[in-house]
Amino acid sequence: MLSQALPFLLTGAALVGGMMFLLWIIHLLIRNAAVVDVGWAMGLGMLAVFYAAAGPGYPARRYAIATMAAVWSLRLAVYLLFGRVIGHPEEGRYVQLRSEWKTFLPLRFLFFFEIQALLDLVLSLPFLLACLDRRAPLGIPEKIGAAIWLLGMLGETLADAQLDAFKKIPVNKGKTCRAGLWNYSRHPNYFFEWTIWVGYSVFALTSPWGWLGLLSPALILFFLLGLTGIPATEGQALRTRGEEYRRYQRETSAFVPWFPKKRRA
Repeated sequence: MLSQALPFLLTGAALVGGMMFLLWIIHLLIRNAAVVDVGWAMGLGMLAVFYAAAGPGYPARRYAIATMAAVWSLRLAVYLLFGRVIGHPEEGRYVQLRSEWKTFLPLRFLFFFEIQALLDLVLSLPFLLACLDRRAPLGIPEKIGAAIWLLGMLGETLADAQLDAFKKIPVNKGKTCRAGLWNYSRHPNYFFEWTIWVGYSVFALTSPWGWLGLLSPALILFFLLGLTGIPATEGQALRTRGEEYRRYQRETSAFVPWFPKKRRA
């Protein structure tokens, strides 16, 4: 299995590593490191399409997982491009990184960009495993995985749309969104993003070595809850919104959507 997967992983590493290098150069020109987020989403879709085009697996399985990943990748990449890069100043998280790193910023950011390429490669395991699986036809687990993926896509798209609508109202500038799903979770977009990755892993679970695909949602959960997701986002929110956001933290579930606590007067 390893010998079969290795050529795909090496070619995939070259593809996403090269793309991230180009985006690193672009970030130097526009001084906006948030372009790495666009690249992270684009890279995963690119890997899925490559695995599906070159892989020897059952065509319906390859096309299904590639379509799921490509739709997710395109939607998220476009959303991030117009929501964080084009016409926007650099996001607070990356401004904070510049402040903390201080020296050798170009080299530090190059390392950061290429780490995202490596992360793409690891996260793409469910795509690769499914595209190497020659068995036919599609089974029940794959259909369940696709259904979970669809639920996650709908939830994430709705959460993003609700946040965008909130931000477009001038009086809401600097305030915390509590509209729709954001009334039940402080990060419904993150929760449904994780749901999407659960869908991918369930889809690939019955493929040979498919259990390795469980690493993807586990890593996504680790990054969202403990590293670059909620901690970084909420740290920035506390710096800019202070007590209003602390009240939101006390009243609203951090991740899994749930009924909010009763607000105090």
